[in-house]
Amino acid sequence: MGSLFFSDVHADARAIATLASCIRRPVFAESFGHIDRIINLGDILHRGNQPKESIEIINALAQDYPLISILGNHDHAFLNDIVVSGSDLMSVASHEQLRNSPLLSIFDQMPLEWVQGNMLCVHGGPLNLGTRILRLKCWQRLSHNVGDSFTGYHYTTEMAFAELAERGLIHMVCGHQHTHICCRKTADGIHEYPIDFIPFPAGTDKECALEVATVPLDLPALFRIGSCHGDEPEFAYADDSVFSYIRILQGDR
Repeated sequence: MGSLFFSDVHADARAIATLASCIRRPVFAESFGHIDRIINLGDILHRGNQPKESIEIINALAQDYPLISILGNHDHAFLNDIVVSGSDLMSVASHEQLRNSPLLSIFDQMPLEWVQGNMLCVHGGPLNLGTRILRLKCWQRLSHNVGDSFTGYHYTTEMAFAELAERGLIHMVCGHQHTHICCRKTADGIHEYPIDFIPFPAGTDKECALEVATVPLDLPALFRIGSCHGDEPEFAYADDSVFSYIRILQGDR
């Protein structure tokens, strides 16, 4: 099964529109494989100023592909009137226009996690820590330290792999922190795997310029993908053997 993942759109309609256009092009399927499911790892909202347009693009993707959306901490904050940093006055105003919109039905019954085969998909972290807001899975943060923080509960890779093993899972993919990382569990411990992006040949299709970094799925691994906003949105694709980090080179288009 081929699964595509994106996270942290943050109301950037241009970025998610670029992703949608890229994955619909024949060169993408020819290069990576068929997309059997798209998994949105959360944070559609806040920071950017096009939440309405971003939701509409994601809804359009759901018409073409089976799509699962997971709740992000900024989505959770918006829905529950929790103040978080990072949104300017234009962003706040555009989000307030959404308050009574039927588009918000996208968040109805949105889960905090999704299990795809042997992979746990979650916005922040995998731990079951009760119902306190900053301990919810959408607020948890991968860290070298452990414990409560004003940004969300901090957990380590050791804690994540222990939770996966207890649930009989092998891999985890998350977003939330806007920077990509891969940690793999080997016989002698947990090690960070280098994410080295290289230009991906697009043949004659110059409208889908990509950089790709691949990781074999031969060991238990924690994958955190970069954000799908800004001038070089990131996402990922995984089949049964390889996890691919993908960056779109938009330039000034």
